[in-house]
Amino acid sequence: MSDLDQLTQSLARNVKHWRSERGFTLDALAARSGVSRGMIIQIEQARTNPSVGTTVKLADALGVSITTLLDYEQGPQVQLVPKEQAVRMWSTPAGSSTTLLVGTEARGPFELWGWTLMPGDESASDPHPDGTVELIHVTEGELTLVVEGESHGVPAGTSATFEANLPHVYRNSGTEKVEMTMAISVPPAR
Repeated sequence: MSDLDQLTQSLARNVKHWRSERGFTLDALAARSGVSRGMIIQIEQARTNPSVGTTVKLADALGVSITTLLDYEQGPQVQLVPKEQAVRMWSTPAGSSTTLLVGTEARGPFELWGWTLMPGDESASDPHPDGTVELIHVTEGELTLVVEGESHGVPAGTSATFEANLPHVYRNSGTEKVEMTMAISVPPAR
């Protein structure tokens, strides 16, 4: 199955799932999203690959992220997204492009960080509040991500997400510096 076929199947399954989860009829989702009932039927039957704009409208109307609609692998607590599994959403012949690296459902504060870890360095973190999620994208070197004692190698070009309510460590076990971008979503205080 090609990446496009897999994406189409995932989108079909997830739109149907979230429409059912929200209790929306086809007509209700069409009215909320501005996407025609016929197009929604084609999407749910995996007979079409809609535009980014249509996908965004459906995600907004369903109250989920685009990542949730496109996610075709429900993974473990730590989810690695290798470069080849990142979703190219848009590109031009001149070379411009957007790539969805990794995403998650989140509410509350959301922070974006730039990190540099030199060889042998590490940064340990106590558990954050329940519901806190971290997303990372390594651009240089190989990060060792340790979550609750389990190590995960995250090489350059790979993204990862995990629930950060467990002890975790960012470690550079290699000989090259690690450059990465990290986003943190913390649930609102109750």
